[in-house]
Amino acid sequence: MSNIDILRQGIEDFGIEASDKMLADFQKYKEILVEWNQKMNLTGIEDEKEVFIKHFLDSISAVSKGYIKNGMSLIDVGTGAGFPGMPLRISLPDLKVTLLDSLNKRINFLQEVANQIDIDDIEFIHGRAEDFGKDENYRECFDIATARAVAGLPALMEFCVPFVKVGGHFVCLKGPNANLELEESKKAMEVLGIEYIEKIDIKLPEIDLDHNILVFKKVKNTPSKYPRKAGKVTKNPIK
Repeated sequence: MSNIDILRQGIEDFGIEASDKMLADFQKYKEILVEWNQKMNLTGIEDEKEVFIKHFLDSISAVSKGYIKNGMSLIDVGTGAGFPGMPLRISLPDLKVTLLDSLNKRINFLQEVANQIDIDDIEFIHGRAEDFGKDENYRECFDIATARAVAGLPALMEFCVPFVKVGGHFVCLKGPNANLELEESKKAMEVLGIEYIEKIDIKLPEIDLDHNILVFKKVKNTPSKYPRKAGKVTKNPIK
């Protein structure tokens, strides 16, 4: 199979029809990623097949079990090079996506991707989750908050959960230590107002990599003191 066929099959295995336009958009995204990676650190992966599998399909896997659907509002916290938020928006064109990152250079990169693949309805925010999580224009306004490889789970919950409306979900992409991190997060779940729903084991094509998606439901409002100020969340996570 060619790399583009691996991508097409992988997308369709997650229940999404992969149009030629969608595949062309992902191809362009990969090209811009590799180009910009020469001047700033966006990814350690530049090989086409690995980008398709480890970044794009890995991100799209968050749609598993139907927690993320077209028409929902989603914020990707600490989006970095756009994962998982940008691939989710490319594959679900009616998903209302906000990408938040603390580094303006990464936001500039993502705006360039959106311009070149002609997406004009993504919101880009240069800022910290600790600040925007307290902003009434963003706090408890989203159906979904998601994140990938940003921080340990208790800290990640404090960054993400304040954005989620009651009844919405926090969908977190995690690696092989998911069970241990879950054990460490019981206090944070209780304090922040979420309940654990399930762990989804993800199989990606052609790689032997343990990858899990953890899903939590927001069951009550997050107390107003959270998220705490910058620095406190990671130095002293809720445990």
